[in-house]
Amino acid sequence: MKRRSLLQTAMLGAGIFLLAPARVRALGGTSPEIGIKAPDFDLLGFSSVNPDQNHWSLTNLQGRWLVVYFYPRDFTSGCTIEAHGFQKALPEFKKQGAEVVAISADSVSDHESFCSSEELKFPLLSDPDGVVSKAYGSWMAPYSMRHTFLIDPQSVLQAAWTGVRPVGHANEVLSRLKELQTG
Repeated sequence: MKRRSLLQTAMLGAGIFLLAPARVRALGGTSPEIGIKAPDFDLLGFSSVNPDQNHWSLTNLQGRWLVVYFYPRDFTSGCTIEAHGFQKALPEFKKQGAEVVAISADSVSDHESFCSSEELKFPLLSDPDGVVSKAYGSWMAPYSMRHTFLIDPQSVLQAAWTGVRPVGHANEVLSRLKELQTG
């Protein structure tokens, strides 16, 4: 059973009925619904922690919580701020049993340079044609939009953020992860 927000509970108490959640249409496409299986992916990428691994898929990451965040470009100011936020919070995500994966249209070699330059310890995946970004409603050619998805160990979408502001976003995701795990 899904938990209701305080606003939803108040609306029900006031006799305002809630309809089943619709897919969210946002800049970048239609996001998948919360509570359904997350769109699968199988992408090339780079991780400074495991440089010999070059493929990541939702199937291989199943069994643990997963943060998948989409971002426009390596080495841009907003994307660097967001990456540093997730890097700084990475020990807390790991403590909660969660992995962080970032996806953009940049090449694997660009990701390798970005990981090395910014000392990132989580995988950056390459989606040059936007196939996965489209599946998550995060594609505005030629870039991925700044959206984030929180996926549970059974590969079910549990939370989504669209039009993300980079500053403090990682902590927002971490807080929601902790809420979902305790609640």
